[in-house]
Order: sequence, then structure tokens, then C-alpha cells
Amino acid sequence: MRALYLRHPGGFNPLALEKVRSVPGIELTEETAWESMDPEQLADRIRAFDILLLSRAPGLSDSLAEEPGNLKWICYLHGGIKNKIGLPVIRSSIQVTNWGDHPAVELAEGSLVLLMCCLKDVHHRILHVRRNGSRQERIRSVGGTTNGLRVGVYGYGYAGKAFVRLLQPLGTQIRVYDPYAAELPEGCARAESLEALFDGIQAVVVHAALTPETEKSITAELLAKLPDHGIVVNTARGAIIDQDALFAELKAGRLRAGLDVLSPDHLPEDHEARTWDNLIYGGHCFGQMEPWPGEDPLTRRDVNVLENLRAFMENRPLKDLIDERKYALMT
Repeated sequence: MRALYLRHPGGFNPLALEKVRSVPGIELTEETAWESMDPEQLADRIRAFDILLLSRAPGLSDSLAEEPGNLKWICYLHGGIKNKIGLPVIRSSIQVTNWGDHPAVELAEGSLVLLMCCLKDVHHRILHVRRNGSRQERIRSVGGTTNGLRVGVYGYGYAGKAFVRLLQPLGTQIRVYDPYAAELPEGCARAESLEALFDGIQAVVVHAALTPETEKSITAELLAKLPDHGIVVNTARGAIIDQDALFAELKAGRLRAGLDVLSPDHLPEDHEARTWDNLIYGGHCFGQMEPWPGEDPLTRRDVNVLENLRAFMENRPLKDLIDERKYALMT
């Protein structure tokens, strides 16, 4: 089987590529000149291969849906695919997979870290010490513990499920809003609407995908339902929250927030939010890690791709297939 890899920064590391080459029956070609091709030229290039390994760029022509050539499988190396692969391709004979639950644990851990740091006012304390604050000027964290904390979780996909598993042993009261979640674990209450999610909670943690339905769905009115010193955590997509409304609450000092994502993600260097004691800004980097020295550098994504390659060569079902329903719920 012939596989084409469109080389792009953020794709495979060299060892992972060597592992791909070692899969029996795979003939791998790396394409570095794809940026000079127009969409149809690139589509013609792709049609000569059975497998396409696709990283961050480029977007694919929908013409592949009607004329796939030899193409049988697109293995997308990341998560949300809507700006790379159109619905006609999803509906076609071409199988499409993505990284599945690859970032779920890391995102869930990031959310827990941000929640705890807000709850304990860690950022405020660090800045206080750096400003030579007196020990006598004690900072008393409102709430300060997860025991009894009322947490609303917005989104119960891969990352949302992993976050709830981390949170459950910590004595929290958990409420979840996700109209697509068939079941929730024991001890979690279901909110029937986003408005109901915010009723009486003290912290909201966002793990929803960005879709037309979720964009700016956390409004000024919902944020106003949080109590003074309430907490907002977001490791999903910045545009899910009305950022102007949230920044107004933070500037006033009423809420606390741990945000790994914004809209846009880059916060200008001179933005006043960088000075706020009640905001932790992560710069969309909680999923960026590297292995301990001497340990296997393959990520779970790399392992998943290799397992799928072997399954494809052996005519076994692929994991993490994207169908029309999944596609509709994705960023």
C-alpha cells in the first residue's frame, strides 16, 4: 500500500515516521512541495496513493469525494477537522480518522490544574510574593477547597469524561451539560440546559467543542449567575465564551479564571489582562509535552496511528472513524 505524508511542522517526529515506514506492506512517500500546488493539483497527487497522512495543512478539495482515485483512508493527525476535510469527503467511500482521545487526559489534567490554582489563588499568591508582599498581608482564598465545591462541566466528550474522572474523588458536586451524552457516571447530575448548568454552581469548566451552537454560548447573563469569586476554566476553545463579557468580570475583580484558550488565542504583550491577579492565561499549551529523558518519544497519537496502519493492512476495522454525526459535533 502506498501512503503519502504531507510534511508539516507539528506532524510526526522522525522516530514516528521511521515506525510508519517499518509497518509491513507500507510504502511511504513524504511530500514537501504541497504548498506550491493549487487544491486540484494536490488532489491529483493524493489520488495516486491509498493512504493520506494529513497534518495541520492543507485543506483538501471536495473533488476527492467524487473522484478518490486510489485513496481509501485519510488519517488526520490532530483533532478538529472541519477546516481541513469537508463533509462531502466524510460522506464518501474514503475512511477518515483523527487522533481520537489522544489529548483527553492532558486537557483534563490541565483543567484540574487551572481549577485548583484558581481555587487556591496560586497566581495571586505568586504575584504577591514577587511584589515583595508582606507575610502579614494574608491572602484568604474564597472557597479554597474542592470539598463540597459545586462544579458545572460544559461538554462530556473525551476530555470532559477524563476531567470528571479526575474530579470525582475530590469531594465535589458535579453537574454536566451535554445534550449528546447518553449516560453520565454515578454521582453526576445532568443539567437539561446551559442555563440550568449555571444555576447555583461555583465553578464552570468548559470541555465543549466549538460549533455554531456553542460559539459565545457562555454569555454575560450566564457569567452573572456565578457567585462573587466564582471560577471559569476553559481548555477547549476560547470562542465558546463571550470574551468581552468575561474580561469585564475579571477586570472588575468579581470572578477568577484559568484560561488555556482565548479568541484569538494570542493575548497581545501589552494587554492589561496579563497583569490581573485573578487570571491565569496558559497560551494554549497544556497539551504540549515531551517525554522524560531516555523514554519512548512516541505519543499516544503516534501509537494510535501505527495501530490503525496495521489494522488497515490486515483489513481490520479502524479506530476513531469520523462519521457524519461525529463530524457535526466537532470543532
